[in-house]
Amino acid sequence: MTLMHRTGQSGFGLYIHWPFCVHKCPYCDFNSRVPTGVNHADWRRVFLLALDYAVHAIPTGRHLSSVFFGGGTPSMMEPATVATVLERAVVSWPFAADVEVTLEANPSDRDRLTDFRVAGVNRLSLGVQALEDSALCLLGRLHDTSQALSAIDMARHIFPKLSLDLIYARPGQTLCAWQRELEWALTLAADHLSLYQLTLEPGTVFFTALASGGLVLPDEDTSADFYQMTQEITTNAGLAAYEVSNHARQGDECRHNLETWQGCDIVGIGPGAHGRLTLSDCPKGMNTIATRQNRLPEVWRARVESATHQTVSYLSREERIEELVMMGLRLTAGIDRARFHNLVGCSLESVINVQALESLAESGLVVLDAASLRVTPAGRIVLDEILRQLLS
Repeated sequence: MTLMHRTGQSGFGLYIHWPFCVHKCPYCDFNSRVPTGVNHADWRRVFLLALDYAVHAIPTGRHLSSVFFGGGTPSMMEPATVATVLERAVVSWPFAADVEVTLEANPSDRDRLTDFRVAGVNRLSLGVQALEDSALCLLGRLHDTSQALSAIDMARHIFPKLSLDLIYARPGQTLCAWQRELEWALTLAADHLSLYQLTLEPGTVFFTALASGGLVLPDEDTSADFYQMTQEITTNAGLAAYEVSNHARQGDECRHNLETWQGCDIVGIGPGAHGRLTLSDCPKGMNTIATRQNRLPEVWRARVESATHQTVSYLSREERIEELVMMGLRLTAGIDRARFHNLVGCSLESVINVQALESLAESGLVVLDAASLRVTPAGRIVLDEILRQLLS
C-alpha cells in the first residue's frame, strides 16, 4: 500500500518499542519479555531495517517532532543502539529544531544515563514507582529508595527534562502516607510526574492474587479520595494535571503523548508497536490507517527481514471518531472543536449523544463551549461512564 498524506500536516511522532526487561513486575501487562540474552548488534540492525521501511510512510516536507523509546525497559538498550536509531531517523526525516527525545529508564540503569544523553536523549522518564522500600519490594522493583534518589539526582544534572513515574493506591497504603510520598516527589522531579493508580489487568501476577484474596486494593470511595488528593497537591505545587494521570509545569508536558492523545500521526516500530497515519486520497474521517506490528520479539524480527512485520488497516469513520473522543477527553484541555472538524469533517455535536451531553453538562461533569469539549475535575473521576454515555 502506498501511503499518501494530506498536505499541510508537518510534525509527527516516532515510537520505538524495546520489548525486554530484566524482570517482569507483578502488576505489568505491557508487551515485555525477560530474555535469556540479547544480541544488541542484531537488534540495532533490525531496528534500522524497520526504519527504512517506515520512511516511505511519511512524505517529504514533514518533520519529526518527537521520538519516544518505550518498553519494556529501554534503558536496557546499549546507548549505541539509541544513537544509531536517531542517526538513521534524522537522515530519513528532518528533525524539528526542538525535537523531544524521550527514553524510559529504570533507576538501576543510572550508570548509563550520561551515555544516553550523548546519544541524543533530551527527556528521561524514570520508573521510580515508589519512594518506600517496602512498597518497591511489593511492586517487584529491583531498586531501592536510595538507588532511586541517586538516579534522580544524576538525571536532574544530565537531562533538560525529567519525569518520574509513581504508583499509588497500593495495597495497605494510607492517604497520609501517599501525601508524604507525593510531596517528597514534588521536591525531586522539577517538571513532570506520571502518577498512576494501581490497576490490575488479567494475566498479571497481581490480578491472580487479587482473585484469590491474596491481595486487597482500596475500595472505590478510597480510590476516589486518593485521586482527589493527588489533584489538589499537584495543582498547588504548580504541576496541575494536563491528562488523567500526567502532571507538568506549563510547557513541560510530554510532547509525544500529547501528539498521541490529540490524534496526530505516529510511526510505530518494534514488537507490538502501533501507529496512526493520515492519508490524502480518502475523505475526512475515513483517511486514517492503523498500523500494528507483531508482539513476539523473535517473530517480529523474522517478519522485518521479510517485510511482513506490519498489519495495516483502515479505521472506519466511526472508529476514528470514537478514538478521537476517547483519547481527547483524557486531556484537561479536552477536544479542540476546530481541530476535530478538520480531522473528521464534521462537528462534535453531530457524532456524540447530545441528550447525554446536556445532562452531563447540567451535572457539572463536562463543559462544551466555542473552543472545546472537556471534562471537569469532578468528571475525570467518572470518565469511563462519561465516555460510555457520549458515545452511546
